[in-house]
Amino acid sequence: QVQLLESGGGLVQAGGSLRLSCAASGRTFSSDAMGWFRQAPGKEREFVAGVNLSGGTTYYADSVKGRFTISRDNAKRTVDLQMNSLKPEDTAVYYCAGRVSWPAPRAEYWGQGTQVTVSS
Repeated sequence: QVQLLESGGGLVQAGGSLRLSCAASGRTFSSDAMGWFRQAPGKEREFVAGVNLSGGTTYYADSVKGRFTISRDNAKRTVDLQMNSLKPEDTAVYYCAGRVSWPAPRAEYWGQGTQVTVSS
């Protein structure tokens, strides 16, 4: 079983940047596609970004393309999300996710989430 622990959330002004990090423990990390999802108050959880096993292929929601970058380091067992040009609508709890599948993005295991708040 893989456990995920997110860090890096916080409060930032619109236009600013944050970097989220997800540390994984367990046996299957390097064999799972990984991703980030988010959930804003009153809304359903939505896909943000994903990365394949090697880190060579990435996927993004249209709303974050060109602003967010996902990366993974299999040796360190981490998945990062660099978020630039943040907007108030990016405010949400961000979840690291494992064994992500497409085309309808879903995941099989989750971290506990980290809050990102973007002020206008």
